[in-house]
Order: sequence, then C-alpha cells, then structure tokens
Amino acid sequence: MSDSTRTAIVTGLERAFVCQGFARPGVDDLRAAAGVSLRTLYKYYPSREAMILGALEHRHRRYVQRLLDGLPADPREALDAVFERVAGWMRTEASHGCLFHGAVAAVPDSAALRELLERHKEEVARRTAAAADLRGCEAELTLILEGLTQSWTLNGDEALRAAKRLGACLVAAKGRN
Repeated sequence: MSDSTRTAIVTGLERAFVCQGFARPGVDDLRAAAGVSLRTLYKYYPSREAMILGALEHRHRRYVQRLLDGLPADPREALDAVFERVAGWMRTEASHGCLFHGAVAAVPDSAALRELLERHKEEVARRTAAAADLRGCEAELTLILEGLTQSWTLNGDEALRAAKRLGACLVAAKGRN
C-alpha cells in the first residue's frame, strides 16, 4: 500500500473518530470514512484498537507539526505562539477537548493507547520547553497546555489569555531561580 493510501485511510479514520467518538462508529462507518474496502482496512488495521492507534499517530504528527514547527526564535514569543496555535487547533480541530484522552477513556485497558497518550504529551511538553527556554518545567507546561485544551469548550479565548498569563508567571519564576 502506498503512503498516500495509508495517509488517506488514517485521515478518514481520524475524521470519523473526531465526529462520532470512539464507541459510535461501526466498522462499516470506519471503512466508508477510510475510503477503502473492508478487506483493505483490516489488512492494514486488523482491529478497532489498531484503527484508533493509526488515527491517533496521524493526529499526533499533524498536531506536533502545527504547534511546534517554525516557532519564533525568541523564547517568550515561541511560548505565546504555542498557546496561540493550541487555541487555533481547538477552534478548527478539537472543540470538544483532547482526542487522545477521549481514546484512553473509551478503551481504558489499552496499554498501547495509554503509551501513545503519554508519548504525545511528553513530546509536546519537551519541545515547548526547549523552544521557550523552560527546560525542567515540562510538568508545569503540560498542566498549562492541558488546562487550555480541556477548558477551551467552556472558556474559549479566555482560556488562551489565562494560559498566556500562567506562561508569563512560569517564565518569571524560572528567571528568579
């Protein structure tokens, strides 16, 4: 299977899970969203969990690229840019919260999904910390970023403003140490 076909499949799967959640779409819905035959879908993604993992791996790559590629060189500008980009993502891609958390909630016994969630959050925090010159503050950045994504549905742009204020406090506290 070509990379473009695999990308088309996981793009369709991701879209189906975003729109319908993880419990609702049946296999035929997922096949239709992927745009392939049932045989082809199962050949490359032999289980529902494999389909979820494939869709989330695709989403991870898109998210990391959108948030972290091409950030400003200035650390403070980079931090604000990450927050702005998260808000932009929430506006256009994830108005209901984090799809990774949703997947783990839907399939709580999946070690592979939990590992992917952890790897996703760790990479975002590590790369944000590096860009913002806040190495050693990954836990704090994760808390701010998670707060922004989870409170977006309730607070929208106020969540963004709060994340920026908290980021400024973190920068100031790091400067005092």
